Amino acid sequence: MSTEPLNPSSEVQGPQQDPWYRRGPIGFRRSQVPEETTDERLLATPGRADWVHSDPWRVLRIQSEFVEGFGALAELGPAVSVFGSARTPVGTEEYRTGVEVGRRLVEAGFAVVTGGGPGLMEAANRGACEAGGTSVGLGIELPHEQGMNEWVDLAVNFRYFFARKTMFLKYSQGFVVLPGGFGTLDELFEALTLVQTGKVKAFPLVLLGTAYWGGLVDWVRDTQLSAGTISPRDLDLLHLTDDPAEAVDLMVRAHRTTPRPRD
Repeated sequence: MSTEPLNPSSEVQGPQQDPWYRRGPIGFRRSQVPEETTDERLLATPGRADWVHSDPWRVLRIQSEFVEGFGALAELGPAVSVFGSARTPVGTEEYRTGVEVGRRLVEAGFAVVTGGGPGLMEAANRGACEAGGTSVGLGIELPHEQGMNEWVDLAVNFRYFFARKTMFLKYSQGFVVLPGGFGTLDELFEALTLVQTGKVKAFPLVLLGTAYWGGLVDWVRDTQLSAGTISPRDLDLLHLTDDPAEAVDLMVRAHRTTPRPRD
């Protein structure tokens, strides 16, 4: 794991938060920022028969998100998604690890895909960008302004979480999961469930940080497996390590052995 200090001047002058509130291709500022998200309106309990008039049009908007996402990422090539907390400060060991992961993935021939936000997402994008690779951010409309970090070269902004999640799964050959919160857990377990149930081809899921993730893996083994709610082979779907080089090597080996789809 790299212990070299990041460039102090780049830490001070590095990416600033995008001041726009993003809703797909549209941006809002100040008094124009909406009070509720698109997902919130979609999932709200409708009054009377309002849904008859609004939901069919909403389907077209959802369709447009898939079309725009597929179009933007179709030529991406081999890629790995990196998940992690938006709250991790620049200069921490976790941030340095994120930068190293992004750099190593690019050096191994992968594009790096993140949620495009700050913290560990920014770190992985930064590592990819500084290594001269493709740095992708898949942003999402949130109640609080988060924005796209400036280390992203290719950005796609989404209104709907499920459309965004589809892009992560469709265009990634594996996931590297850095320490994170509920959002990171959501992305991890959704991918894990799809692999476990055979809905997607098996790809590596690496938890990077034994001190952070070890308790979760212990609980899965000692509680879920002991209770019979998962099978022993399900434990093999998660790889736990502290070494960014090992995480990237798992991605490389899996990519080499994955059969290429027929045209």
